[in-house]
Amino acid sequence: MTLDHLSLLARFQDAFLAAVPDADPDARIPACGDWTVRELVVHLADVHHWAAGNARGVKGKALGDGPFDLAPHYAAQAALLRETFGELDPAADCRVLAHPKPLGPGPVRFWHRRQTHETLVHLHDLLAAGEGQPSIGLVGAEPEVWADAVDEVVTVFQPRQVGLGRMEPLRFPVSLVATDLPGAPLWVLGAPGERADEVAPDVLVAGTAEALALTLWRRLTPDEAGLVVTGDRADLEAALAQPIVP
Repeated sequence: MTLDHLSLLARFQDAFLAAVPDADPDARIPACGDWTVRELVVHLADVHHWAAGNARGVKGKALGDGPFDLAPHYAAQAALLRETFGELDPAADCRVLAHPKPLGPGPVRFWHRRQTHETLVHLHDLLAAGEGQPSIGLVGAEPEVWADAVDEVVTVFQPRQVGLGRMEPLRFPVSLVATDLPGAPLWVLGAPGERADEVAPDVLVAGTAEALALTLWRRLTPDEAGLVVTGDRADLEAALAQPIVP
């Protein structure tokens, strides 16, 4: 299934913006330390602004330290990002996340996907703040979308974290299986794509794509996510203890 990331981005941005006015700015974001709703909203606005600049190949002007009127502030940066993507050829060259340097050459469409997932995860965070805890089903995104988020962690973020020297390569790769998608797609966390078929991990983790994604993003523990772990659970714990996402 080919995802329309721009449509998904607009959908998740709209849902995020709609939830901001009813959220307590000082409420804590579950599973994110002492982070508050106010900090979350400002962060996502900053990331949209930063991504728009990278898509254009320029360094955007800093937004400042605030304080901000949260809903209008986020709305402005969400609109800026969508306008930027609307004006640029998805295949045009820009700066994308890379390694061994943090940014390198790549296509604008990279940011379509990255900002979709950034907004998806933080929409979950915002809704979790209202509920008082993270949980499956808060966002209502399709399994294919969550599977794409899993793929991004496995193929982009974890290898980049290693390439930037932020973590050591995983000693024991971990197999991940999405049980709610046709064919039960499988990823191997900690094995480069070209070697994924060559490794035999000691642990296999199975569950819905959303459960896998929220576990990789440390919003839920494997038990909270309802994942089924087969094999050496210590390998999974060792992997999740590493900064596999920034």
